[in-house]
Amino acid sequence: MRVIYRSKQRERSKGELSHVMRRTLLAPSVALAIASIALVLPGPAGPTTASAAPAATPTPSKKDPCGATMSKWAHLQCQHFVSSAPGDEYFGKMKISYLGIDNTFKDGLISAGAYTTDDHLISKLLFADEALQRWASKYPGDPQLPRAYFLGFQVFRKVYTKPGQDTAWTYTQVLVKKYPTTYFGKAMKASLSKGFTEHVVAEALPCPTPLPKGVKPETTPSATETPSPAPGQPKVEIITSPCIAPTPTPSPEPTGSRSPSPAPLPSVAATKHPG
Repeated sequence: MRVIYRSKQRERSKGELSHVMRRTLLAPSVALAIASIALVLPGPAGPTTASAAPAATPTPSKKDPCGATMSKWAHLQCQHFVSSAPGDEYFGKMKISYLGIDNTFKDGLISAGAYTTDDHLISKLLFADEALQRWASKYPGDPQLPRAYFLGFQVFRKVYTKPGQDTAWTYTQVLVKKYPTTYFGKAMKASLSKGFTEHVVAEALPCPTPLPKGVKPETTPSATETPSPAPGQPKVEIITSPCIAPTPTPSPEPTGSRSPSPAPLPSVAATKHPG
């Protein structure tokens, strides 16, 4: 009897131990299930503590398409990219890209030499100037504009005509007033501190006709001095061109027909008469 009782007691203890182990193992899963149900079901009405909301990231807008950038440098690079003209967009009557405008000014700077008044070269530069104005009006914040204005100033500085010199002066004012913090604006400001003088080649006039001997020339009035420039305007220096010598005209031949000279009479041979 004692042996049977002890065996039953052992079986009972084993069952209790397995029940305890089962409860220990199932407790975490039950707790997790309860927590998930509590998250899904609405809680009781009452004062709730406000949880910390995540920081909202800036979203791009129409006014500032670079609002989603994270750093100042990335924001500046994005603004430069948005405000730059595409390389395949063309401006002006001759449809010149912004790279073509720079190349036209660079080529003209070489072709002009010391100075130029060549109409063919000036017409190319004027087309590039017109394209530059269209480019600047459509993309005023393009970071490549100061370079184009500086290249244009260098080549128009060598065009010794009044319109060409006025264009060069206009470019200097744009660089100094609109782009003063750029490298080209600072370089132009340093150049203007040394002075600016426009050089204009006057049109060549025909040389005066030489007077005959014994005739004295009339006294001509002295040339008036160039007035001083207005405040904020450059000086103007007129370069006198050599006169053009008149081409001699050939003297016309006398009109009328000459009278033909008489033909010589035939010689009469001496004839002998029969005696």
